[in-house]
Amino acid sequence: MLSPSHLNLNADLGESFGAWRMGDDVALLQLVQSANIACGFHAGDPLVMQKTVTAALQAGVSLGAHPSYPDLQGFGRRALKCSAEEVEAFVLYQLGALDGFARANGARVTHVKPHGALSNEACRNAELAGAIARAIKAYDARTILLAPALSALADAGARENILTALEIYADRAYQDDGQLTPRGEEGAVLHDPQQSLAHVEAMLAAGGLKTRSGKILPTPIHSICVHGDGPEAVATARALHARLSKTFALAPLPVLFASHPAPASAQANLRGRP
Repeated sequence: MLSPSHLNLNADLGESFGAWRMGDDVALLQLVQSANIACGFHAGDPLVMQKTVTAALQAGVSLGAHPSYPDLQGFGRRALKCSAEEVEAFVLYQLGALDGFARANGARVTHVKPHGALSNEACRNAELAGAIARAIKAYDARTILLAPALSALADAGARENILTALEIYADRAYQDDGQLTPRGEEGAVLHDPQQSLAHVEAMLAAGGLKTRSGKILPTPIHSICVHGDGPEAVATARALHARLSKTFALAPLPVLFASHPAPASAQANLRGRP
C-alpha cells in the first residue's frame, strides 16, 4: 500500500523550443518533486530536453516523459485523428528519446504523463488509453503511469498491470463526469494561486475530485499537477508547496512507490535489464 502521508507535486517542464521560451523551469524545479518533460512533439527540442533533464537531476526531481500528438503549432492541444497503433508508436518514440538523455546522465525516466489533447482523449477513450499503457509496459514495465484520477487512462494502467499514480489538477476545474472542463469554457482554468490552493485542499479533505457543481467523486490522490506554461505557475506551486509540506512528506513519484511491489510483468522484464 502507498503511504497516505506522502504526496507528490508535478509540473510540465521543458516546453521551450528553439528561440521560443515557455515557463520558469528553474523556479519550478525548486518546488516540485517530479517533472513531466516535453519530448519534441508539442514542445521541447533536443537541447532543451538535455538541459531540462540535467537541471531536474541536479534539483533531485524525478524524470517523466510528457508525450503528445505531433502538433508543435497547436502546442499539442488539438486532437488528431490517429489510430491506436500510431499513438502507441508516438509514445514509444518520445519516451525513448527522453530516456536517452536520462541514461546519458546516469539516470532513467521513471514515469510517463501524456500531454494535452492526447491525455484528454485517452481519459475517455479506452482504446487510446490502452495504446499508451502498452507502450509504457513494452518499453520498461517499471515505469509509472501518471494519469488523471477516475480516467480511462488510469483504468488502462491497472489493466496492463503497471504502477499507476493518480493525479489531480490544481489549476483546472472538473465536470460532474470527472473530466476536465474544456479550456474554452469560462472558469475552466484557475489563475489565482490562492484559488488553486483552496481547490486542492478541498479535494484532499474530501478524498476525491470536487466538481464545479459541488459534487465529490471519491478517489485516491497521489500527485498534484501545476501547469508550467501559465504566468501564475510558480506562485501556485509555491503556495501548494508551503501549505502541503506542513502535512505531507512531498516526494518524487518513485519514492511514493518504493515500498510497493513491482508488477509481475516488471519482474519478468527486468531480467537482464540495466
